[in-house]
Amino acid sequence: MFNSVWEDIKREFKFGNVLIRLIFFNFAVFILVSIVALIYIGIYGTDTGRAIFESTILHPWLCASYEWKHILFKPWTIFTSMFLHVGVRHVAWNMIFLYWFGRIFRDFTMNRGHDMILPVYVLGGLVGFVAYVISGLLFPEAIGKYALGASAGVMAIVFATAALAPRYQIHLFFFSLELRYIALILIALDLLFIDNNTGGHVAHLGGAFMGWFFIEQLNKGNDMAIPFNRIIDRIKGFGARIKDFFQGKRRPKVVYKNPKGTRTRGNTKTDANASSRPNQEYIDSILEKIKRSGYKSLTQEEREALFRASDK
Repeated sequence: MFNSVWEDIKREFKFGNVLIRLIFFNFAVFILVSIVALIYIGIYGTDTGRAIFESTILHPWLCASYEWKHILFKPWTIFTSMFLHVGVRHVAWNMIFLYWFGRIFRDFTMNRGHDMILPVYVLGGLVGFVAYVISGLLFPEAIGKYALGASAGVMAIVFATAALAPRYQIHLFFFSLELRYIALILIALDLLFIDNNTGGHVAHLGGAFMGWFFIEQLNKGNDMAIPFNRIIDRIKGFGARIKDFFQGKRRPKVVYKNPKGTRTRGNTKTDANASSRPNQEYIDSILEKIKRSGYKSLTQEEREALFRASDK
């Protein structure tokens, strides 16, 4: 049974969309960090073990900090902190919001032809970190020395979705609420409880701003996801070349000669599902219908077409 579940998880991570992979990755990091913490607790006891784990591993090597020495000598912590969580409730709520709003955001942006989930998530985390650092430098007595959590990135997804489709309704039990009102409620909660975990709430506000700004730029024709994805592709390519080098592999170049005598380099495999995907005009009309009337107004045929279009 365990092997079956594990195979299902690996298959979803390998073939699922970026949103699913991002959620899986957050949970995987949480489980790994929790296991290491439990080892320390088992060796030294609950309080002592947790304190040693936090002071020797979690805080100095994984968490972000507003102190310049930490930023300068451990810059990777800016990114590792975006995937850390404290407690099951922390990771569960973040991933629920990420899934809810990420699905809606992906439905409205999939016609762009490239991923926007990861760019908004990471950029939101970066702006949240900058807001945290500024607040830490201005009010060090009120800001915690270390910061962690995916909340800034998740808030960026939430506000990007709300800015993209502000009147889109989410059905909550016995009533419906438009995305713009949910976004305003989250901002109000951060401002209301800013005295408790000030650095975290400031980071949330920074992430929210980034989500809104991303859509504002997108509406002006400036797609910030494009340069971000180019950087990720270069990192992937570099990593693949390093892996091939150590495995002694050389990547073959595929050359195809067509009847006209011109040559095309690259991947000649055609997409077997391309013909089964609906055309772009039909998808745009479905997205417009969602904006006007919500997802529930779609027919079964329209829902299937939307699913086929997003399955790439």
